[in-house]
Amino acid sequence: MLLAKTLETPALPLVVPARIFDAFAWCASDTLEWRRPARSWATNTPLDGSDPARMVFVFHDPKGSAYLPMELARLHAFGLGLTNEWALAPYAIDNATDELYAHRERPRDVLWLAADNLNALFWGLHDWAHFHNHGTFDENAPGERSWTELQCDASALAWMWRNRATLEISSETWERARLEALGVCARRFEAEQVAPGATDLDVLAAESLKNLAEGARVS
Repeated sequence: MLLAKTLETPALPLVVPARIFDAFAWCASDTLEWRRPARSWATNTPLDGSDPARMVFVFHDPKGSAYLPMELARLHAFGLGLTNEWALAPYAIDNATDELYAHRERPRDVLWLAADNLNALFWGLHDWAHFHNHGTFDENAPGERSWTELQCDASALAWMWRNRATLEISSETWERARLEALGVCARRFEAEQVAPGATDLDVLAAESLKNLAEGARVS
C-alpha cells in the first residue's frame, strides 16, 4: 500500500549566475505528490552521488504524455508496491526537462514521485527543480553543468527543510544530508576543473537554505 503525501515545493530564487538557465522558472513550482510504502521509509541512506535506488516518476495519464520516454515503473523501483503504472524512463530526466518546457506542461499535472528513502527523495526533488527551470547544458562552457546542478541541489535541500515534518526527518538528519550533498556538489566542480568562487557554495550553507525554504511562498 502506497501512502500519498503532498510536499510543498514553492518556486525559489535563482542562486547561480543568470546565464546558466535559458528559461528559469518558466513554470512556477508549487507542490509535488509523493508516494511511499506505508511501512517503509528509510532516512539513513547516504547521498553519495550514485544513481538513486527505488525512485521513479510515475505518470498520472501515460496516454497524454506519449512524447516522453516511458517504461513500467515496477521494473525500476522495486518494493514500492507498483504494479502496472507507467513511469518516466530513468534515462530521460533531461528529455523531460526539455519536453515539458516545449509542451508547456506543468510537471505536477504529468508526474508524481515514488520514493522510499531519503537519498531517492533528494534526487527526486533535485529533478523536480530541473523540470521547472529549463536550461541547456553547454559542453563548451566549463562549469555549466555544475552550476545547473548546484541550483537543483539547493532547491532539493530547501524543500526538504520546509517539508521535514511531512517527511518525518529530524534537523540532524537534514544536516547530514546537506553536508553529503555539499560534498557531491564540490566534487562536480572539481571533475569539471572549474573552481567556484570563495562564497559560491555558500548557497548550500544551512542558514542560506533555511532562509530560502522559509521565505518562499506557495502560490
